This record gives sequence, structure tokens and C-alpha cells, in this order.
Amino acid sequence: MSVSDQNALDRREWMKVSAAGVAATAVAGSASAQDKADEVQKVSDPVPTRPLGRSGIPVSMLNLGTWRNPGLDRLLRFSYANGVRYLDTAKSYGSEPAIGRWLKDNPDARKNIFLVTKDHPNTPDQLIKQLDERLAALQTDYVDLFFIHGIGDSYGKDYKSLDWPKSKEWKDAFEKIKKSGKAKLVGFSCHDQKRTEFLESAAQGGFVDAIMVQYSPWLDKDAPLNRALDACHKAGIGLISMKQVAGTGDNILNDVPKHVPYLKEKKLSAYQGLLHAIWSDERISSVCVSMRNTDQIRENTAAIKSYEPMKLTDIHQLRDAVLACGKTLCADCTGQCATAGGTKAKLGDLTRLLTYHEDFGYRSEAKRMFREMDAESRDWADADLAAAEAACPNKLKFSSLLPRVNQCLS
Repeated sequence: MSVSDQNALDRREWMKVSAAGVAATAVAGSASAQDKADEVQKVSDPVPTRPLGRSGIPVSMLNLGTWRNPGLDRLLRFSYANGVRYLDTAKSYGSEPAIGRWLKDNPDARKNIFLVTKDHPNTPDQLIKQLDERLAALQTDYVDLFFIHGIGDSYGKDYKSLDWPKSKEWKDAFEKIKKSGKAKLVGFSCHDQKRTEFLESAAQGGFVDAIMVQYSPWLDKDAPLNRALDACHKAGIGLISMKQVAGTGDNILNDVPKHVPYLKEKKLSAYQGLLHAIWSDERISSVCVSMRNTDQIRENTAAIKSYEPMKLTDIHQLRDAVLACGKTLCADCTGQCATAGGTKAKLGDLTRLLTYHEDFGYRSEAKRMFREMDAESRDWADADLAAAEAACPNKLKFSSLLPRVNQCLS
């Protein structure tokens, strides 16, 4: 359950650690007055944890996503000082070198950190080789969890990758990696429109240790994705939420607490309430959030430290208030909008990229990903947008959003 022209802050900043015998050395010449002020903060207790699936490994219920951020050095220190002990990175994030420097300067911190990275293999042998490359970039001899990154149609439009989570070849590669000690756990991340099928495949295969998946805290009980999450949880697969909401901290959420008594009573922001709703699903071990500044780290760590399970009625009130804001990302998307609209355009992916561009500030990255989509996936001109809007679980206003996609990303 988180680049402005690849230079925007992405919810991480540095914080020098002092109380627990962990000292971080600032990058030479880069410390500002704010850096120095942050560095004196004492290390707080770790945020609450949950076991990650059948591994039983306790992981921070809040983890720091580190996608492309020049302010990462400060945010690493600051998040650690505020109790976050789970770092999420990947080859494509551009954050591994900074994390590697921090771990090298703070060897004691490595013992406390649950470290996750990802890569894009096309074969089991590639996955084994890529792990060595990721370890070199991170300047460490092991990671706690290694993911196949963003499994889905980018690995082939024929979706042969749907068989990977239950194939003997991939099982053997996973086991070889774990026996080597270079990764304790192996799994995949997924926000593809067929993620329900990928989760079902993993539950059947029985060897995937963990999955990071696009998730909504108000999935319908009988929704196929919800049933797939149940199957994975029953199989002992650790579940991590990502891409759960767009525009963290954006102004359109400011009025939400006025309409949700739970938030008013607990004095929570809308985003803090969304985190509480996600954590109320005990299947979810951790929520990955791309925290772009120290204020967001403070807000989110305060949310986990004050967490109490939400009642279903409170979650539904939160859902109604958030959806009324007119969000741009549908965390429930399985392509049903495009099917209802009679188009082959990937409406959910298009609005997700608009979210990256407008809400997260990943402008160059969003444009690049838009260019890399095939023409059929981008062309929504033939879509019945009224039907698509009616089919969307989050009622996205495609009639207004899709023209903005073309305007901003073309």
C-alpha cells in the first residue's frame, strides 16, 4: 500500500541515527542545515510488525518504497530513526546505490533491516544471475526478499508467465536462490490486470514466499481478487500491499475527514485512515508507501503507532468519502472497465500513468511508460466511456481523465 522529470522527491529523506548505536555518515558536501537538524533526532522504537506468511519473519507493517529519489540519503536515515525497518527497492528504481552506501556506513542497521529488491528476468537462470547484480549494487551479501518485478503482460502478451508461479523450473530456481543464502525469500510483485490469476497460480504452486500486489482496502468479499488473496493467505504466502491509493497528501483528500467520524474521532488524515483500513486486513503483512519527504514519514509512522482495527462500517464510510473526491487510480482494476466499454485500450493503466504524472510527480517516467505502450492499448477513441465508468469499482471519470492522459503524456 510509494520523480518530477525523474528528479522529484519520492517519500524518503535522510536521518542520522544515534540512540541505538547506529550512526549514519552524511554524504560529503551534501548536508544542509535541515540535514544537520534532522541528524540529532533519537532513534524511536521500531514500528509494529507482522509475520510475513509462512516464513514467520516479522516485518514492519509500514515500509519505505524508494523509487527514483535524489533525496533518498536523508530519507533513509529519517525513516530508520522513526522506526521503519523495511526498505523496498529494485534495479529500475535508481535507489540501490544510496541504500548500499547507507548499509555500508551502518553495518549494525543491516541486521535490523528487512531489505527487498526486484529485477525483470525472462528465464529462471536469469533470475539467479540478476540477484548477484542486485547484491553488488546494494553492497551486501544477501537480501531478505527478492522479487520478479511487475509480473504481467510486459513479460509477454501471451501471458505464459501465468504458469511461472507453479512451474517446476521456477520452483527449482527459487529453491536454489534460498539455499545459496543470497535471498531468504523469493516471490513476485504484480499490478497487472490479471493479478487475480497470478495470485491463484501462486497459491496452486505452493513455492512462492511473498507477493507484493496492488490492493484496495474495500474489496468486495466475493470479488475474484479477494478470493485469490484468501487462497494465498491460506497457502502461507506473505502479502504486501502497494499502489493502494493515488495522490498521498494531495488537496482533494483534505475534506475527507469531515465526512468520516472515525477520522475525526482519531484525529487522522484521510491517508492515515486509508492505512488503518489496509492494516485492518490481517492478511496484509506490510504496506509499501513511497514517502517523498519527512512530513510524510512522520504522518505515516504516526499512523502505524496509533493503529487500531477499523470496523467495516468505518471502512465503508471512508471508501465513500474517498471515491467522492474523484480519484485517478483504481486499485481494484482488473480490466473490467475496458471490457464494459468495448475497447482494447487499457483504461486502468492509462489513468495509473496519469496518476504518476499528476499526483506523484513522475513526469518523465510516466511519459516513457506511455510511449512504450502499444498503439492499441493507448487508443481509447472507440470506448463507451459511460459504460466503462459504470463498471469501474472506483467510478473513475474516464470522460474527463482520458483527454488529460493524451494532453499530459503524448
